[in-house]
Amino acid sequence: MNAAEYDVIVIGAGTVGENVADRAAQSGMRTVVVEAELVGGECSYWACMPSKTLLRSGALLRAAGRVGGSREAITGELDVSAVLKRRDWMTSDWTDDGGVEWLTSAGIDLVRGHAVLTAPREVTVTAADGTVTTLTATHAIAVCTGSVAMLPDLPGLRESRPWTSHDATSVKHVPTSLAVLGGGVVGVELATAFAGFGTRVDLIARTTLLSKEEPFAGELVGESLEGLGATLHLHTGVRRVERTASDTVRIELDNGDTLEADELLVAVGRVPRTGDLGLELVGLESGGWLETDDTMRVIGADGSPIEWLYAAGDVAHRVLLTHQGKYEGRIAGDAMAARAKGRTLSTEPWTTYVATADHSAVPQVTFSDPEVASVGLTAAAAEKAGHRIRVVDYDMSGLSGASIAADHYVGQARMIVDEDRQVVLGATFVGADVGEILHSATIAVVGEVPLSRLWHAVPSFPTLSEVWLRLLETYGRPTE
Repeated sequence: MNAAEYDVIVIGAGTVGENVADRAAQSGMRTVVVEAELVGGECSYWACMPSKTLLRSGALLRAAGRVGGSREAITGELDVSAVLKRRDWMTSDWTDDGGVEWLTSAGIDLVRGHAVLTAPREVTVTAADGTVTTLTATHAIAVCTGSVAMLPDLPGLRESRPWTSHDATSVKHVPTSLAVLGGGVVGVELATAFAGFGTRVDLIARTTLLSKEEPFAGELVGESLEGLGATLHLHTGVRRVERTASDTVRIELDNGDTLEADELLVAVGRVPRTGDLGLELVGLESGGWLETDDTMRVIGADGSPIEWLYAAGDVAHRVLLTHQGKYEGRIAGDAMAARAKGRTLSTEPWTTYVATADHSAVPQVTFSDPEVASVGLTAAAAEKAGHRIRVVDYDMSGLSGASIAADHYVGQARMIVDEDRQVVLGATFVGADVGEILHSATIAVVGEVPLSRLWHAVPSFPTLSEVWLRLLETYGRPTE
C-alpha cells in the first residue's frame, strides 16, 4: 500500500475539481486530485463541449439560410459525419493527455482510481489494477464528483437500454429516429441537434418545454423544434417502455398513444455521484446530495459545517451548471486556503469567500434554436420571493441589429424590475446569438445597478445589445 500526505485532497478532476485544486495550489497548498475516469470530467467529454459542438454546425447553416446573399450560396445539406469528426476533435477522442499536462503545469498531483473516505481527512484510493493508495489531508478534502443521469422508475425502461446524455453526445452513428424523454435543457438541446441532423425526433415532456424559464421561452423553442420536423408531446407522461424484437424502442404514453423509435434518450434529471464514497464516515447518506454552506463546507448530520470537508459543483446540488460549479470551486479553494492560514472569513453576501450568486444571480444559456439566455429571477420566482415587480417585455425583431442578423429575426426580451429598489432582478432573452449579450444582464443583476444609472450604459449601434435601451424606454424615462 502506498501513502502520501497533502494539504488538500480533491476527489474528482472535472472542471469543478480542477478549479478547487488550482485555487488551493496557487495559495501554496500541496494539492492532489483523485480521478477514476478522465481528467476534465463530464463537461469536457460528455456534456457542454460535445453537445454544443454537435449543435453549432446546424445552427450556423440555418443562420446562413436566414440572410439574403448567404442563403442563395448554400448548395448542400449538413455534413453529419464532419460534425461528428469535429466533435471527436473537441473531446480529444476522449483522451485526457491535455488535462493531465495542465495539472502538472499547475503543480497539482494526480492519483487515478476510486476514492473512499476512510477516516477524517483521509482518502483511500483503489486503482484499476488494484493498487491501493492512502492519502491524508492536513487541512481539507473537497468532493467534486458531479452527477449522473437519472433513470426514472418506469416499467421496462432499464431493460430497453435507453440512451443518456453520455450516449447521445458520443454517438458514432446518427439514428433515423429518436425519442427524447424530458423537456429541460438537455432534452431540448439534444432534440435540436438530432433534428438538425435529419433524425425524426419525438420529444415527450410532463410539462411545457424549459418550464423553469419564462413561458415565452419554451413556446418559441417549441415552435422552432416543430419547424425542424420534431413532434412535441407536452403535458404527457410515459406508462411503459420496451425494446422490441427488431431492436427499436416502443414507448406507451399515458394518453394511450404509442411511439416507436430507434433509440430513446432519457433526460429527466440528475442524481449525485456519491455512492461508494464513504459518506457514512461523517454520518451522511450514501448516494445523497451534499448540502453546503456558502463557503462550500459540507453540512453534517447535526446541521453544522464539517470543518475539513468541502463540496462543489453538481454534487452540492446548488446549481447544476458547469460555470456555476467552477465559481463554487473557486470559492471553496480560496476559503480552505484562507482558513488554513488562520483567517476568520466574512460570510456576508458578495464577499470573497461566499458563493452568493448561486441564490439569485445564476446565468444560463440554452443552446436551442433560438437560444434562450437568462439570469436572475423569472417573474414567477420574483413574485414568489415577495418582490413588488414590474415586467418589461420587448419584441427583439424591432431591433436594427436583429434586422441585420436575420431577414426575419424572431426574438423576445423580458426584464424584471424591483419596483422598490429600482434594480433589475432578472432578464431573459430568446433569439439568435442572445447568449453573447447575457453577461451585460448578469452584471446588472449582480451589481444591483440602478435603472437611473443603466440609462448611461449606451449600447453600441447596431447590435443586439440595443435591447437594453428599448427595455428601458418601455419601462419609462427617469423623471429626476
